[in-house]
Amino acid sequence: MTEALESRKTKATDWFRSLRDQICATFEQIETELPSGLPHADLPATTFERKAWQRPDESDSQGGGGVMSVMRNGRVFEKVGVNISEVHGTFSEQFRTEIPGAKESDGKFWAGGISLVAHMRSPKVPAIHMNTRMIVTSKNWFGGGTDLNPMVEIPQDTADFHAALKATCDAHSCANYPRYKEWCDEYFYIKHRNQARGVGGIFFDYLDSGDWDGDFAFVQDVGKCFLDIYPALVRRHLGEPWTDADRAWQLEKRGLYAEFNLVYDRGTRFGLMTGGNPDAVLMSLPPLATWP
Repeated sequence: MTEALESRKTKATDWFRSLRDQICATFEQIETELPSGLPHADLPATTFERKAWQRPDESDSQGGGGVMSVMRNGRVFEKVGVNISEVHGTFSEQFRTEIPGAKESDGKFWAGGISLVAHMRSPKVPAIHMNTRMIVTSKNWFGGGTDLNPMVEIPQDTADFHAALKATCDAHSCANYPRYKEWCDEYFYIKHRNQARGVGGIFFDYLDSGDWDGDFAFVQDVGKCFLDIYPALVRRHLGEPWTDADRAWQLEKRGLYAEFNLVYDRGTRFGLMTGGNPDAVLMSLPPLATWP
């Protein structure tokens, strides 16, 4: 089983790396497509900068690491990060009680994944989050999801986004779109504001149907679905003009996004509790935001 598990880890991390490369190439292409005459169209199209990081484990040897890919101050993407990681080590006594199978593994864990957050220059283009991951303790499972965060909801965008996710889930016996949609709505709810962070999507965790290949195929298709639907939504609104009032509202909405990620997000907590690179963990935060 150990040999099979190591092969599965390799397959998963190879996919996360490939998906990162595909997303970065697509986003860099979109950076060149902003029509002239719009705000920031005179800026040069920007590209991703990559920075590797290493995580020391408890014995000061290497506990894995990752690569941050960040594009800043673009014509279309004000800030977008596409991070991959593969880390291993031992959970603290406190944290291992929160992770399935960690007690039985004496706290030993392995985790690999991809995490993306895009904050857009135009208030007319929705922000988005996407991540998928594989985690191993004495158990192993997949988790992840994606959710759309428009400044002002456009019903057709919401409908198209959810239709794409539903079709992806419906193609796999291990997936349950109604449950994953509900889970997303519950998870990305800002309790202290009594409001949703965005218009939802899907969220899933602890996915282990007993068919690893089937589960992995679904995780891959979540990434492929993202690559299909989100660039289409960006291009749909790329050429729309916007005002200073639109921008002010965008910055206020970003404040809510930041509140959720700092107060509730499990990925943020996991990264910080396992000694991840703080810059990579907090990549999700917007470059600018305001609060009422």
